[in-house]
Amino acid sequence: MPGLVRPHGGRSLKPLMPAGELLAAERARARALRAVRVSSREKGDLIMLGIGGFTPLEGFMTRADWEGVCDGYRTASGLFWPIPITLSTDPATAVTFKTGDDVALLDGDNGEVLATMKVTEKYAINKAHECASVFRTTDPLHPGAKMVMAQGDVNLAGPVTVLSDGGFKAKYGALFMTPAETRAEFERLGWSRVAAFQTRNPMHRSHEYLAKVAIETCDGVLVHSLLGAVKPGDIPAEVRTKAIAALIENYFRAGTVVQAGYPLDMRYAGPREALLHALFRQNYGCSHQILGRDHAGVGSYYGPFDAHRIFDDIPPGALETQPLKMDVTFWCYRCGGMASGRTCAHQDQDRLQVSGTQLREWLSEGAQVPGEFSRPEVLEILREYYATLANDGKRDAKLAGQPTR
Repeated sequence: MPGLVRPHGGRSLKPLMPAGELLAAERARARALRAVRVSSREKGDLIMLGIGGFTPLEGFMTRADWEGVCDGYRTASGLFWPIPITLSTDPATAVTFKTGDDVALLDGDNGEVLATMKVTEKYAINKAHECASVFRTTDPLHPGAKMVMAQGDVNLAGPVTVLSDGGFKAKYGALFMTPAETRAEFERLGWSRVAAFQTRNPMHRSHEYLAKVAIETCDGVLVHSLLGAVKPGDIPAEVRTKAIAALIENYFRAGTVVQAGYPLDMRYAGPREALLHALFRQNYGCSHQILGRDHAGVGSYYGPFDAHRIFDDIPPGALETQPLKMDVTFWCYRCGGMASGRTCAHQDQDRLQVSGTQLREWLSEGAQVPGEFSRPEVLEILREYYATLANDGKRDAKLAGQPTR
């Protein structure tokens, strides 16, 4: 039986988090170092470095890496990489240490020591150039571009030693799987052709259809949920993953789906993020990445199939993980089930477009959701969540209306 795809770079996984006495010693050493606070996005990147999700990177990118990735998908060493993995800080912090110094990287929210880093370079970037290259826009309303423009003005490069998983294991338990763990699970199941399904939303009927199409041609599917930060209005990971578990339990054959989560924030980089998803899914052991309509997109910044086309533009052999390109999917009343633009002969008036945005709108308004849109077990969990939001809103409104004393 053929084995799983090799990690990116062609060698073994490269997790940057030690264990045992080495971990304890590095944590103790970190307490005496100058500190740099990191953003939520940088925290997710650090944890991916720690668990081997960003194999074979050894830390945050240099200016030459940043420039090469922005302009040609290549680091200075020639490694294919689609999105810069960088760390920034403010000038006042940057002047407190010099290149060659070791620093501690702290969670910007709670001050936890996440890693240590040897600073090999301090440099400035053209943030607008990164936005134009990665997001195809400099619009400050784009959530990814907004994130880059708001980051510190000094980038720090250097290798890291990661000291924490940021609490993801404690919060999500067995759902938070490292690349080594997913690979071990695929091997236990006897899988070699594995399709990854990327999601930051609960799975509706179109998502279910895409996953089942992939199962027809692969050994199984990894439903890989984003556990990091999303934009306001998106459904939290703990609700989303519970809904996905209900769908898998009730509508997929046992032994065909593994659900797991990963610690990154969404960048909303559309086509470039699709490449990044395929790259780190290769590290997780997936041979294919499912691509539907507007993968990793937001608003109207990207065409519906730009993420499909970008895989035709990268150099041959850049990635072992290949795209499974899926057409737009919908419920067709004349077909009597889910279909796609490639399989259905009927017209728009015969079709119900299944959209996560529409589903969230209906649920937030307490409206009836058609059965063709989502499974009842999923809707029950989502309605409970939206009822909690509504109750919280009523409570907040009541408190806001009380006179001050």
